[in-house]
Amino acid sequence: MKRFLKILLYAILVAFVLIQFYPKPGKNIAPMSSNDITLAHNVPPDVLQVLKTSCYDCHSNNTVYPWYSKVQPVAMWLGNHIEAGKGELNFSDFGSYPIGRKYKKLEEINEQVTEGEMPLSSYTIIHRDAKLEERQKLLLTHWVTALRDSIKANYPADSLIRKKKA
Repeated sequence: MKRFLKILLYAILVAFVLIQFYPKPGKNIAPMSSNDITLAHNVPPDVLQVLKTSCYDCHSNNTVYPWYSKVQPVAMWLGNHIEAGKGELNFSDFGSYPIGRKYKKLEEINEQVTEGEMPLSSYTIIHRDAKLEERQKLLLTHWVTALRDSIKANYPADSLIRKKKA
């Protein structure tokens, strides 16, 4: 039994070393896109600060990877998580979204911030400054509501319905 455990331990160690050769995410700091939310809509500085601190790592093209993102399998998990986040909402591409998608995404931001679903608790455990205080939640939800109201006032109602992909 001791021999089996020793072999198993060595196998795990070898697997851990070998997995380190799997590609890791690089730096993901991109120049500001012409479709960035800050260019498409008025984002007050205090709102932008909250977005950068609590949202941009997973929802923009400006991810700041921590030191532990260089260690597999954490790197794979983070990479997949960030890609999923950007697929759902990317503030760097927000200006290119059709108006119906923008309107819907703003509604989802409001819901998830209000219900405490975002930022994810798995993120805020390590990034304590990303955890939203009540005043920051109110700041974001008021801004999102005002932006949605502005969009609603300037676009026909049928354009605000997000078209389902066929």
